[in-house]
Amino acid sequence: MSRYLPLGFLLALLAVCFSAGAIENALSLAGNEADLGSRFLSPSSTHFLGTDELGRDVFIRLLYGGQVSLLVAIIAGLVAAFIGTTLGMAAGYAGGRWDALLMRFTDMLISLPALPLLIILSALDIGKLGLGDFANAPSASLYKIIAIISLLSWTTVARLARARTLTLKEMDFVRAARALGRTGFKIVLRHIFPNLLGTIVVATALTAGNIILVESVLSFLGLGIQPPLPSWGNMLTNAQETIWEHARLTVYPGAMIFATVLAFNFLGDRLQNRLDPKSRSRI
Repeated sequence: MSRYLPLGFLLALLAVCFSAGAIENALSLAGNEADLGSRFLSPSSTHFLGTDELGRDVFIRLLYGGQVSLLVAIIAGLVAAFIGTTLGMAAGYAGGRWDALLMRFTDMLISLPALPLLIILSALDIGKLGLGDFANAPSASLYKIIAIISLLSWTTVARLARARTLTLKEMDFVRAARALGRTGFKIVLRHIFPNLLGTIVVATALTAGNIILVESVLSFLGLGIQPPLPSWGNMLTNAQETIWEHARLTVYPGAMIFATVLAFNFLGDRLQNRLDPKSRSRI
């Protein structure tokens, strides 16, 4: 039963977080509207986790913050997996100069200091790119963070995909397909990619956990998701000024980040054991 616990936790978390609006209406609470007369209320039957510095219900804000953090992790993880898988398979199957060119580019990106680069890119003002009203929309910071993290998180998947492709393309079933006159595109799509899928799924699950940490760090530094859009990272930022008087406001989002990242990592391990029998352990 415990083997399904990480997946069950993540599915339950997704269901609850994306039902935040319905839960807010059912409980007649306000997660995004300030009520200065209800600041820093302790947990009660009305406010399960109390209220924050603006009188907003912390439980509802955690759910809305979970929507954003999980959305960033899932979308950025899938986009990074697509980019990494495409480039990795192309490099591994083509070989030669294409392999050298794509892998040196990947190595160059890996060698860059990740956090300073993320901070610099996150600090860029997208309003100067001529995007009009979109740059000023509340969700603009969400799309910007997804794009930045996606473009910097594909390198691990690319290296894994390339290594596996190099092995697969020398196997008999690929040689047979090549002898039958199949094009390289069809061979990669029909023969190599299905055998690569397990590795990619595991890598994507592990990457999603790391993306939640990256988004939380950027939001904590004020360079990620911008208010009024909540995320677990900017909830930590808002709570740091009152940490000594109301430490619980930092505990709740911190605990959610910890539990979610741990669940993604355990899910990745379980998937690896399930999809790759050679890697099974007795843990």
